[in-house]
Amino acid sequence: MNRLVRANYLGCPESEHPAATARCHDVSTTPPVLAAELALAWADIQRHHPELPDLAAPESLIGESSSACGHELSFERLLHEAVHGIAAARGIRDTSRAGRYHNRRFLAIAEELGLDHAEEPHPSSGFSLVTLNPEARKRYRPTIERLQRALKAHTVATASDTTRSFRGPAARHGSSGGGVRVKAVCDCGRNVRVVPSVLAQAPIMCGGCGKPFRIPEVVAVG
Repeated sequence: MNRLVRANYLGCPESEHPAATARCHDVSTTPPVLAAELALAWADIQRHHPELPDLAAPESLIGESSSACGHELSFERLLHEAVHGIAAARGIRDTSRAGRYHNRRFLAIAEELGLDHAEEPHPSSGFSLVTLNPEARKRYRPTIERLQRALKAHTVATASDTTRSFRGPAARHGSSGGGVRVKAVCDCGRNVRVVPSVLAQAPIMCGGCGKPFRIPEVVAVG
């Protein structure tokens, strides 16, 4: 789960690279710019928590969801990943069951970072479904708003009509390995990445709640 190393990805420090900072703040729909926005948001977290290691590959989070974390890509999800980063820096084992179950050590660090878990632990994922508390939401408001703009622009761009695009022989012949994967969700909050044609063949059932995963309708941002 953790894609974190020390001093492997430097992001875009505002004070040292003003030109790069301007490019990072441009709300482009290209993955490199979205990756830069993620790096900037990560750096904002590091300013409050200096022991947090650098994010090795922010672009690896783009287009990926995490059923274990229970979140699509967002600042809240990024802060969740930061909890794992600090746990790794401290040598703390914060998960079990192949990284799925988030234990009370995870929750203790999450609370340090401004994340709450109001309910009892989930039987399979533990305390993974943490949410921003009001104080943290206020502290990171500019960061949250900047990242949301970039994510919305990226979502609109990737959800646009691609009927005139060339997608290769695997997609033309209906291969499940060659299609473009999209997010499918179930009512309990879990999500997976699937090829739409595969999901159309037969329902994929959620092991947590027993309901089928579905591809949500995308609403364009005006």
